[in-house]
Amino acid sequence: MPKNSTKYYWWCQIGGWGSIALLMIFLSTLADHDHNKEADNILLQQLGLIVLLGILITHLFRAAIRKSDWLLLPIEKALPKLAMGVLIVCILDSLLRMGIVDLFKLDPSRLKLGFPKRLLLGIMTNGLFIIPWTLIYYFYHYIEKSRKQQLDTLKLGALVKELELKTIKSHINPHFIFNALNSIRALIDENPNRARTAITELSNILRSSMQAEKLETVSLEKELNIVKDYLALEQIRFEDRLQIEYNIDYQTLNQPIPPMMLQTLAENAIKHGISKQVKGGKVKIISGFKDNFHQLIVRNSGRLNGTMNGDGFGIASTRNRLQLVFGAQANFDIREINGEIVEAVLMIPVE
Repeated sequence: MPKNSTKYYWWCQIGGWGSIALLMIFLSTLADHDHNKEADNILLQQLGLIVLLGILITHLFRAAIRKSDWLLLPIEKALPKLAMGVLIVCILDSLLRMGIVDLFKLDPSRLKLGFPKRLLLGIMTNGLFIIPWTLIYYFYHYIEKSRKQQLDTLKLGALVKELELKTIKSHINPHFIFNALNSIRALIDENPNRARTAITELSNILRSSMQAEKLETVSLEKELNIVKDYLALEQIRFEDRLQIEYNIDYQTLNQPIPPMMLQTLAENAIKHGISKQVKGGKVKIISGFKDNFHQLIVRNSGRLNGTMNGDGFGIASTRNRLQLVFGAQANFDIREINGEIVEAVLMIPVE
């Protein structure tokens, strides 16, 4: 939590419970015109205990709420848990207060009521304070979460609009189209059937690129089909210099990913890796589950010489796009392994 938020929280805690104490002093003054020093002392002691225990117990309740992630739950699931939490907090607060009052004999008159009545009275009194505190705390964060989600949606829309032209230029650049058309032209006489298939593959890629701006996510299976078409076309150009390998956990095929993101990584593997190797190399695509994440890896022969920093989306904007769609836990990274292999890794949390 940012420092400003923590400071604001403590000001609200002290101000809120302090206001309750002042209100109770004011009401006591109106109700009792015959003041005596002993009664005033008991009142001040009781109010001090209410404020201190109130701040302590609600702070611990807040910590429990945050640790249990109740703020992330839908309202219909969060409210029953909060209601049970309020009851437990009221009981604990009452027991603590009764123990301190009895230990220091702060209010002898209460001892005449008996334990059950005192406990019930304490729970009801605490409920008047804890229930409003809980509702204010929860709905403040509920509104903040809704506002943040709306802001993230607007950011994502702005990012998509900003990158629409980059998407087409980056994913389906003119060099690739010219190379693919030249390869297809060379195949027309040599292998007409493969030429027809290549035209279909190129058509699929172009169609997918045009539709990318309309979608937030697509299934891995759909994206993988486009990547296979792309790599098949590049294999016509590179022939034996390009080796392709897939290691796909088929349970991941239905997992959502941003459209054309995997294709971008495959294109960069060719552009920055294979095309710069005299003997060519290998592109390997791996998809599987790791812990609670869908891990998507593109490996290629080559070295990391500024790859993805200045071309395509770039590391920062790719990571930003992932986090806007899938949350802060999503991540993207690219690294070099043993000076021979470049590995791009997408980590997408699984719901």
